[in-house]
Amino acid sequence: MAWKALRSALEAIYVRRLNRKLEGLPRPRHVAIMLDGNRRWARGAGHQDVREGYRVGGAKVTDFLHWCTDAGIKHVTLWMLSDDNLHRPADQLGPLLDIIEETVQRICAPEEPGEIEIIGALDLLPGNTARVLKEAAAGTHGRGGLKVDVAVGYGGRREIVDAVKAAFDKHMSAGGDPRELAADFDLEHITDNLYSPAGHDTDFIIRTSGEQRLSGFLLWQSAYAEVHFVDVLWPAFRQIDLLRALRSYAARDRRYGR
Repeated sequence: MAWKALRSALEAIYVRRLNRKLEGLPRPRHVAIMLDGNRRWARGAGHQDVREGYRVGGAKVTDFLHWCTDAGIKHVTLWMLSDDNLHRPADQLGPLLDIIEETVQRICAPEEPGEIEIIGALDLLPGNTARVLKEAAAGTHGRGGLKVDVAVGYGGRREIVDAVKAAFDKHMSAGGDPRELAADFDLEHITDNLYSPAGHDTDFIIRTSGEQRLSGFLLWQSAYAEVHFVDVLWPAFRQIDLLRALRSYAARDRRYGR
């Protein structure tokens, strides 16, 4: 117990030091994060049930959003479940969806700051899960503060396909000729029809667990985003790790392909 108290005190000192060093430096407006490594953390911690990693990881989300608010971040995207994950066996997927529901309900509670949006192919989710997530998020709309997109059943390639379909649906519903839209189709037609149009300007993507790939996350939005891979499993992610990532971002020269 004494060691834990000492470690906590030392980490608090380091957090203050990192915050001082970040003062006045550029920081991202929109941070997206891939919450990776839950099962590996559970196995490494000696848990027989890997779902413990998801439970601990789910609880960490609330802390992370508070850290982002403290750091002046305005928009966060959390990738909690990919569309590929929906093909997992029912005995694995069911408990994971339960934890996602609990996590979303927790961050949507009245005492929590922020406005939550659920993004992804929600039609692929079990009906009850989609309903729970939508209802929880709806209670935060208009609340202001940190904007949070929770990606569930999300895949970057699927999002682009859905954006194209949505653009044509809108055009044809208004009586337009699809051939005219095909001739004039441009980047904005996709950008304006993403799951979260407000989130298309993603500045910074973080992936935990040491894996160095995006795995289809925010394919359209990541064109000019800075990317940071951290060798920490998500349930073990700390405020220090976020601040170190922001320090890395501040040191970069963003050129947007120019």
